Amino acid sequence: GATPVAAPRPQAEACPSLLSDYISLTKPKVNALLLVTTVAAMYITEKGTPSLWLVFWTFVGGYLAAGGAGAINCAFDSDIDINMGRTSRRPVPSGRISRRNAMLFGLALSALSVVVMLTFTTPLATLFSTIGIVYYAVIYTQWLKRSTWQNIIVGGGAGSLPPLVGWTAVTGELSVAAVLLFAIVFYWTPPHFWALALVKQKDYARAGVPMLPVVAGEAETRWQILVYSALLVALSALLTPIGAMGWIYLVSALLLGAIFMRYAWDVWRKGDQASIWGLYKYSLLYLALLFVAMVVDRAVL
Repeated sequence: GATPVAAPRPQAEACPSLLSDYISLTKPKVNALLLVTTVAAMYITEKGTPSLWLVFWTFVGGYLAAGGAGAINCAFDSDIDINMGRTSRRPVPSGRISRRNAMLFGLALSALSVVVMLTFTTPLATLFSTIGIVYYAVIYTQWLKRSTWQNIIVGGGAGSLPPLVGWTAVTGELSVAAVLLFAIVFYWTPPHFWALALVKQKDYARAGVPMLPVVAGEAETRWQILVYSALLVALSALLTPIGAMGWIYLVSALLLGAIFMRYAWDVWRKGDQASIWGLYKYSLLYLALLFVAMVVDRAVL
């Protein structure tokens, strides 16, 4: 009979297209959450509802900034990404996009974000957006991540800037409420990432990244998750006493926070994979719902 010919189709499907590879360099899943905090912040300022045009351009500028920083991170981190199961299939370590092209792509998006933000939003929003790029792509990626277990604490400042970008795009100035939004995301970051680091600690150890579980062990990491979770929930409740939010937000924040603390408590007491994954997944939902609650509170009251 005729020799059977292997069908190439499954392999072609398994290999992502160049376009999807370049999109993946911008870390769309991570950025989606950052943009929720950006846009939500725009709807809760004392200026009232912003124009859809301003929201659109802030969204575009914010995505370009975060995506550009993400691509630079992918280019710079390819040497450690290849040693980690979670990241070894990314476009740069797997050789589908060169480090140079990923870096150029990241720099181009970053430059474009500055132009978009400066043209359509405010100088202060542009400043925060640009600080975010430098913070993540240079300070966190090229220095903190490889040198200290505090990489996530200090580096978390980069991911905490989007609410400030959204707020200042509408108002052109900072306020106590805006700084609190920054602090909420800042204190949310360690429990979120340390949960992931607990699950992936062998990967981090193999890649030589000094994440807290690698440096200080699991017990210490689980305790720190509990401490930061408590600080996060306390901070989230402060928006109502300072007059930035009403009771709808406060009730929501306390309910969401109680669930967060339950997960953090389980991580501390049990420390099993189910508790840790539970906290990691819930933390993503928590942050999105907390910022949605702010918008609902502002719309209703």
